[in-house]
Amino acid sequence: MDVKIMLGRARPGLGHNEARRLILRAINAALRAEGVDAPCEVSVLLTDNEGIHELNRDYRGVDRPTDVLSFPANELTPGQFDAALCETDPETGRVFLGDMAISLEKCEAQAAEYGHSFERELMYLTVHSTLHLLGYDHVDEGEMKRQMRGREDLIMAGLGV
Repeated sequence: MDVKIMLGRARPGLGHNEARRLILRAINAALRAEGVDAPCEVSVLLTDNEGIHELNRDYRGVDRPTDVLSFPANELTPGQFDAALCETDPETGRVFLGDMAISLEKCEAQAAEYGHSFERELMYLTVHSTLHLLGYDHVDEGEMKRQMRGREDLIMAGLGV
């Protein structure tokens, strides 16, 4: 799988030593599980609760912090990836899937709350966001949410975490 991530930090020093490796591993696993074989690019912003709160308020009108935000570059049908329908960089040929922002503070708090490692939570949030970039959504409690949760469980099991 040929995936490039553009990893940014909302402020200097924010991050985790293994963040790039864990995020790339999770994105690769999600893309493989979804049958994506085109070279891809994803932009990832590591931020804190204050930064993600601002993004959530500005882009979604929700005035509180969240764990992860996803901004798909393409309108895709879940489970039916088609590179021809996607924004592609003419110089590299990479399909740009979109942007994600992850609150490392929320990630750490949720890992403690759910009783697992920070690394597992970071990979879960990345898988979750990658599925959003591929067209999955969970705005209601219906079939789409069940489908997305099933894909997340399958991918996380494949990661062995």
